Amino acid sequence: MALLDATSADKNIVDRRKLPRNKDLSKLMRGARDRLMERSGINHFERELLFMHTRALIVNAATIPLLIVMIAVIGVFAGLGKSIVLWAGFTIGLYGVLGLLARRLAKRGIGNEYIRQWQMIYLGGHFMTSIGWAYFAYLDCPACGAGLFPVIKAVVIILAMAITAVVASAMRAAVLAAFTLPVITYTLLASNHMDTPLMAVMVAMLFAGLAFFYLVATRLNRSVAVTLALQAEKDALIAELETANAMSDEGRRRAEEANLAKSRFLASMSHELRTPLNAILGFSEVMAKEVLGPIQNGTYREYASDIHASGEHLLNLINEILDLSRIEAGRYTIKEEPLLLAEIANECIHMMNLKARNKDITLIPQFETGMLLLNADERSIRQILLNLMANAVKFTPPNGKIYVKVGWTVGGGQYISVRDNGPGIPPEEIPIVLSAFGQGSIAIKNAEQGTGLGLPIVQALVHIHDGEFHLFSKLREGTEALATFPRSRVIQATPASPKKPVQQKAA
Repeated sequence: MALLDATSADKNIVDRRKLPRNKDLSKLMRGARDRLMERSGINHFERELLFMHTRALIVNAATIPLLIVMIAVIGVFAGLGKSIVLWAGFTIGLYGVLGLLARRLAKRGIGNEYIRQWQMIYLGGHFMTSIGWAYFAYLDCPACGAGLFPVIKAVVIILAMAITAVVASAMRAAVLAAFTLPVITYTLLASNHMDTPLMAVMVAMLFAGLAFFYLVATRLNRSVAVTLALQAEKDALIAELETANAMSDEGRRRAEEANLAKSRFLASMSHELRTPLNAILGFSEVMAKEVLGPIQNGTYREYASDIHASGEHLLNLINEILDLSRIEAGRYTIKEEPLLLAEIANECIHMMNLKARNKDITLIPQFETGMLLLNADERSIRQILLNLMANAVKFTPPNGKIYVKVGWTVGGGQYISVRDNGPGIPPEEIPIVLSAFGQGSIAIKNAEQGTGLGLPIVQALVHIHDGEFHLFSKLREGTEALATFPRSRVIQATPASPKKPVQQKAA
């Protein structure tokens, strides 16, 4: 079974994989919403509700007085005379006192220790207005008819209840404070006429209206409390988010400073590290090859060879660290020039052939025809290919195959693909092997020598060329390393459409 066929490779080249949803974040947000909904009906915001009640009284200060004026005008034309005018002036004065209390509180503010005191003051103010409505319930209009005027009074009181329930919803007890006395007064006056069904109905309507509008005020009060709870929770979440962002920014700034200091240190130590290593490599090679004369003790010759091999390994490690440090510090410069990816890939295959044959591994080139020049840095492209091929040779078992592909992406760019049939990489370890000094469990288990810098360097070099690097792997099937370069880097000598990739040869 082939590892990855050509069509799937091209699909991976063109398609952009969606980022996985963060399940932990989704769970956290659902929990936050549930927690907010559980706050319904809980009133921990007396101070805010008190100020909302104050603002409502100030904004709607003229609502009920206008109703009173309209009733007074109608009453004068109906024949009530001075009594309705006196009631209107008296009741408007009571509402004026309540409005002055609200303005005073809005002007001076209030501390938490005076919340209960001001709630009682407001309830006292609403009780004062109840005296005016009780006065209205006491009025009589002989000219209006014995059965009509009580009905009008009951309707007016119910209308005033409705307005008060909406305006004073932040303090639900205001409805009871303002209209319990008028309802009782109306009931006492109507007790002499309870033998008529109409009066009994009016009294029942007043009590039902008082209970209903108190319930309405309660519902509105709870809705306001829930809104305040949601707002408070949102403000707390925003504050926590801002704090976390500030801490994150500070941590990122310190990490960037530390990383820059590290990169500068390694870059400045390039000469100091390489100079003694070159001397060690030179002298150990002279000793191992017995250039200045034979060494009688064979053990010494083996030691000299070990010193030379270890020195080369250390020099390669230093070079990789310095390359990665220069890239991270933004000091890695590239020399862009027109080049053919297939030619560089072919040269790299010849360079790796000896190492591959020693493990009985076959390198199979698959280059598309008609490739155009790519504007890139030759040394970087060569380093990308050699690192990817060296990794493939390292992990591919004997008698394995490595496919080196160069071709077009559907978007008009070009790509390099190195695919092996080695042991593969577990999906959860792909981010590890792409990080600096990261090694997978298979590499550790097999004791493969390496620094864990090859793939991070490849990824960084591809990003410098505005490209993308992806690693696809399946356990016991193999791994494919894919580097794509954008269409903007292709030198369009003549208009060309992307060609279909060469089909994979049968193994």
